[in-house]
Formats: sequence, structure tokens, C-alpha cells
Amino acid sequence: MYAIVKDRGKQYKVRAGERHLIDLKADAQIGQILEFNDVLVCSNEEGTTTFGTPAGNNAKVIAEVEGIKKGVKSMTIKFRRRKESMTRKGHREKYTRIKIKEIICG
Repeated sequence: MYAIVKDRGKQYKVRAGERHLIDLKADAQIGQILEFNDVLVCSNEEGTTTFGTPAGNNAKVIAEVEGIKKGVKSMTIKFRRRKESMTRKGHREKYTRIKIKEIICG
């Protein structure tokens, strides 16, 4: 049983019991229940798969927020030869860690 959900422009393939990193939701609290209603594909135990946007009227994925996690740091170096000039920039993305509780195919 799996589902493909769309959240703020990105798609995630999820199964019940899995943990995923999604883009940061700044207002999410640890233990809060999130509900994803924009389900693109939903497959149930019998093997039937429903496609569409949304996949069924009552299809939804229920997840619990486990916390906030930082991603890997990416470094950018801009080097100008023979000019004795170099610029370094770093970036570290923040994510919200969720655990999928239940997938409901409608």
C-alpha cells in the first residue's frame, strides 16, 4: 500500500510507517498531526490503484511531525585567477521530519 502526495510543488511516494523529510513547515510543532489531501496516486491492499488529481474524493495521508532537521551543507566557491580574489558561500536547508501514520484511499 502506497500513495503519492503533492505538498507545495513537490511529490513524495509514501508508505505507512515510513519517515520522510519534507520542506520546512515553520508553524509545525512536534507531535502535531498533518493531513495531506492532495493525493495523486493511491494503491490499497487489494492491489487496485487509483490515479487522478485528487485520487478519489476521500483519499488522504495522515502524518505526525517528529521534528526539524538540517540537511547537508553545500559550499560554493567563486575563484578569480590572478586577481587574488575568492568568495565562499554556504547554504544549509532545513526540513521537517514526518512519520506516515495512515493512508486512506477513498
